[in-house]
Amino acid sequence: MNRFSYTRANDVSAALEAHRAPSAAFLAGGTNLVDLIREGVARPERLVDIRRLPMTGIEPNADGGMDIGALATNSAVAYDERIESRYPLLSKAILAGASAQIRNVATVGGNMLQRTRCHYFYDTATPCNKRQPGSGCGAMNGVNRIHAILGASEHCIAVHPSDMCVALAALDASVRVASDDGERVIPFDAFHRLPGDTPHIDTNLRDDEIIVGITLPADGFAQHNAYVKVRDRASYAFALVSVALALKLDGNRIEEVRCALGGVAHMPWRNRDAEAALRGKTLDAATVRDFASAMVRDARGRPGNAFKIELTARAIERAFEQASGISLASREDDAS
Repeated sequence: MNRFSYTRANDVSAALEAHRAPSAAFLAGGTNLVDLIREGVARPERLVDIRRLPMTGIEPNADGGMDIGALATNSAVAYDERIESRYPLLSKAILAGASAQIRNVATVGGNMLQRTRCHYFYDTATPCNKRQPGSGCGAMNGVNRIHAILGASEHCIAVHPSDMCVALAALDASVRVASDDGERVIPFDAFHRLPGDTPHIDTNLRDDEIIVGITLPADGFAQHNAYVKVRDRASYAFALVSVALALKLDGNRIEEVRCALGGVAHMPWRNRDAEAALRGKTLDAATVRDFASAMVRDARGRPGNAFKIELTARAIERAFEQASGISLASREDDAS
């Protein structure tokens, strides 16, 4: 572990000022950052403790939605009665991730900024373009069972590990960030980035900005939603594939659908064209199967993770069953 200085900020301006130091990092819950420092992946020269900043609130906003502070803990959000009733998809996703102890200290902002769990990223003896740009990607021809099947590049096939972010993507949340120039809002699906030729840059957050909160829209799809997480073990484990699904139904007719995938790409993955094509259709096995096929149409598997393509399609089908309460297999049998 490298030596670093430590400072504590009491307001956003002080935090931004302290963060201007070379190789500075914000410290909140520290559930990911401390691991990165311990493993020698991150080597900050200054830690800026932001835990005293007034950003822990979970409150309704004037537009009928909810504002969640960046320093609200994952547990506080998941168990907030208003989130559970109005945005159950978000609560389900958060509770599917990590352990209770980690959720009690991990923050919303930190969850969004957590780094990939790629084995090669954490092993400083191996090449990794995300950790050391230009060094190569050890996972490309190595052990890549947990890696991306969508949106990858020749430089990186890592995936984003968050459960919470998959639900936020499906809910069309937005991210509020602040700098010395004031605040700006970033649509959630424009916050994270695909790897391209700069896989070391995970988000579109500027170096002079700090996340101050998340805004949820008024419609939380409280009636029909599902979070399906497929993992190697039922206890604390990252997703091989996850699906956050939000539906609006009129009987068996699909009025609105939002579907975000986790564990398959460098960021929560949506296909808005596929979603739009589903609107107005009858919810049945054939319709869902076609949608699942469209979601994975551009997927590219490697020897270690090609199974994820079929697994993703099956997880999408399971999510539709859970969200709608309709047994799609039974409906298909009845139709035949």
